[in-house]
Amino acid sequence: MLRYRRFIRQFVWLAALTVNPVFALDKTQVTVGPATFQAEIAQTPDARQRGLMFRRELPSNQGMLFVQPPGPAVFWMKNTYIPLDLLYFDAEGRLAQIVAEVPPCKTLNCPVYPSHTATVRYILEINAGEAARRGIQVGDSLRLAPQPSP
Repeated sequence: MLRYRRFIRQFVWLAALTVNPVFALDKTQVTVGPATFQAEIAQTPDARQRGLMFRRELPSNQGMLFVQPPGPAVFWMKNTYIPLDLLYFDAEGRLAQIVAEVPPCKTLNCPVYPSHTATVRYILEINAGEAARRGIQVGDSLRLAPQPSP
């Protein structure tokens, strides 16, 4: 019985690590036009693949920044429970496209949301409607806060 309880505790702890933002990725301050967010940074392939999957909420001042080699970007909302705005930035950090009010997907056949440009370097996910509420527009610049040295 004790072994079973220990297993359950370890399982719950590991599950919390995968879905709880407290144990999430590094954060940085990002500014887009007039708006500033605290964004988790998804730089590795695993972090980019997981994204905001399984999250039940995202505070209005937070988001997730995906950093990828310049190229096309395609996102989907499988296992993402929060409606989001997707902001696609080019290699120079200019906002090239806003995909607004993307709904969560609860089926196996989730639609995809491709970029219209082939040179996407950054993608910022924020709560649905936040781009419009904060006056974010195509052409705005992405500014990242300097990271402290190790």
